[in-house]
Parts: sequence; C-alpha cells; structure tokens
Amino acid sequence: MNNLGREKLLLKNINIYSQTGIINNGFIKLEAGKIAEIGEMADLKSVNVYGFQELITPKNYTVIPGLIDVHIHGVDGADFMDGTKEALDTMAAALPKEGTTSFIATTMTQSEEAIANALINAGEYIENQNNRNQAEVLGVHLEGPFINKEMSGAQPVQYIIEPNVEIFKKWQELAKNHIKLVTLAPEIDGGIELIGHLKETGVIASIGHSDATYEVVIGAIEAGATHATHLFNQMSGLHHREPGVVGAVFLRKELRVELIADGIHVKPEIVKLAHKMIGSDRIILITDSMRAKCLKNGSYDLGGQEVTVQDGKAVLSNGTLAGSILKLGQAIKNMMSYTGCTLEDVIRMGSANPAIQFNAFDKKGSLAVGKDADLVILDENYDVYMTLCHGTIAYSKGASP
Repeated sequence: MNNLGREKLLLKNINIYSQTGIINNGFIKLEAGKIAEIGEMADLKSVNVYGFQELITPKNYTVIPGLIDVHIHGVDGADFMDGTKEALDTMAAALPKEGTTSFIATTMTQSEEAIANALINAGEYIENQNNRNQAEVLGVHLEGPFINKEMSGAQPVQYIIEPNVEIFKKWQELAKNHIKLVTLAPEIDGGIELIGHLKETGVIASIGHSDATYEVVIGAIEAGATHATHLFNQMSGLHHREPGVVGAVFLRKELRVELIADGIHVKPEIVKLAHKMIGSDRIILITDSMRAKCLKNGSYDLGGQEVTVQDGKAVLSNGTLAGSILKLGQAIKNMMSYTGCTLEDVIRMGSANPAIQFNAFDKKGSLAVGKDADLVILDENYDVYMTLCHGTIAYSKGASP
C-alpha cells in the first residue's frame, strides 16, 4: 500500500472520540508514531502545522482509537498455530482492514510440541516486530490445553491436559515471557494452583471451556482470576439452582468477559441481556476468528480438524462452532444494533477495556496526547474507512493492496 511517507500527519474537520470526550469538527496531529495534539478546529493555528502533511478525509467522518482483539486464532489464510513468522505477518497485515491495530495471538489445544513451536515463534516475532503499517502483537493468549474435556468445543480433546504450573513455566520461558492470558478450567485438578501462579507472575487467568459451579468460580476469583473467555460459549450456563460460570460473570465485578457479537455464537437478544446485566465497563469484544476470515466459503483447517465455512458460519463436521469469521469492526456495529448502546460504549468494549485489562492503557485504548497513533476513521455508517498503526496508514478503503 502507498503511504504518505511522512512522520508528521494532520487530520482536520473530523469528529473525534477522545479520552476526555467527543470533539465535533476537531483536529489531531500525529508525530513520530504518537498523538501530538488533539483539539477543536477553532484552536488550530496555522503557524503550528508547519511540516505536517494533511491527511484528507471526507468531512464529518469520525475517528476512534484502534480496536484491540485479545482472542484471535487466524485470518486471511494464516493461523497462529502455523508457527511461522509469515503467518503472523499475514495476520498483522490483514487486521487493520477491520479496524484492529493490536491483537493477542491465540493458541489452540494441540500437542505440547506444537504449542511450544508456536510460542517460540511468537516470542521471536514480538521481540523483533517493527512494521509500523501493521497491527501490533501485544502478546499470546494460551487457550487450552488446561481445559475441561466436557467443554472442549472445537478444541481437540486428545490434547487436553490437567493444569500444570511446571509446563506453563516452560512455555512462558519459550515465549520470552509474552504469554499474557491463559484460558483454563478451574474445576480441574491443578486449576486453582495455576491461577495462583499466574497472578503471582502478572499473567491474566481466564475462566473458559469450563463446567465450574458458582462456588468454584468464586474460589478462582479469590485465587486471582480476572477474566472469562467467550461468554456463554463452552461454559456452565445460568440455572436457577446453579448460577454456574455465567451467573458468576453477571454478579462478580472482578471479572472482565469476552463476547463474540456475531449473532451466531450468541443470539442478539442474549447479547442485549448480557450487556444489560454486565454493562460496558466489563465486556471485551473479540472475534475468536480462524484462518478462513476474509476468504471464500469452503473447507479449512483448525488445529488439524476440517472446518466448513458457509455464509458466515464456521463449523466442524459434527456441527460444533469452530471459531468465527467475524471482523472486529463489524462486531462494534453489531453491538450497537443488538443493544442500542452508543459508539462511546463500543469504544470502551473494543478498545479501552482490553487495553486496561492488559496493562497497555498508557499507550493504547483511547485517543490522548502521548499515546500510540493507532486510529480508525469511520464513515457515516460506522464502517472502517481508514486505519493508522503507529501513525502510518495501514489500510485505506478503495486503495490498492
């Protein structure tokens, strides 16, 4: 993609959803990959824009902070478990098209060797990434293999093992300490112990693929769990005599929770109910997407399993949902449609909450002076018109790839 080739960019006459509030008809100055200044057009002085190149956008378009996907397996034919630099490059290059400027690369339950290979690749990649026109890999989400076989979903059952602190320590070393999130089932032997270790070492423990009772979830929270993986999907549901994981998520404010707002994994009416119960401050919108995203209908691989993608739905041969082909930019539109929430609400769920959860809010998750210049420009229909990563154009609608 052609870029402006400048370190200093100026956006003018644009609606800005900044950290401190909405600015109608404002400006943003970007310099050296950071946000240098934000304000109203009336305050923009011509003497202060010398050396800045104006980035022309249609008047009254809207700029929001870049979206952050903390649960994504693949896109555009690539999967994190491919264990190659090329796979991560493909993912990082494709994601800005949907407004995603940062992501947490997510593993599958596989053999210990396959997981180790993916983690070694991730550690090297994260330490050396410097492509400013791509989404940034913020870390690794270890989804499995420490999960409940009865709640495996699309995770291959034969590779599921009990939570094990020593195995995790080995994997974390291979990943150069870039594992930031671990999905596990606290009811399985060793689960609470692993949660305690994760808390001690600054890693987020997430309850997922779990059949835990409410009491077990409370024990997990007390041990340090602060996250829940894809709400409703592969977790014990709400029952009037057993609240389960879902009931605990509704009631316990210690937990932030992922939600796949594609209308397939969770029915729109249940998305609306969840938002009403939990609110915008604890929901994190995710895609859980697999390699078929951005590709045609057909058959694809997910963890050695054949997945059929047809008309927006990805399933295994037995009909089990196998990730999604959801784009995060579409997820924020769906969320507004399903719940009636505002753009400010979905910015919180798609940008601020994941940044806060992953201790990155000093750099990402909102538009404020000094933060990374990760921006998404939306058109009048809230579709992605342009995405900038670190102040560099990573996607522009209608531009040649």
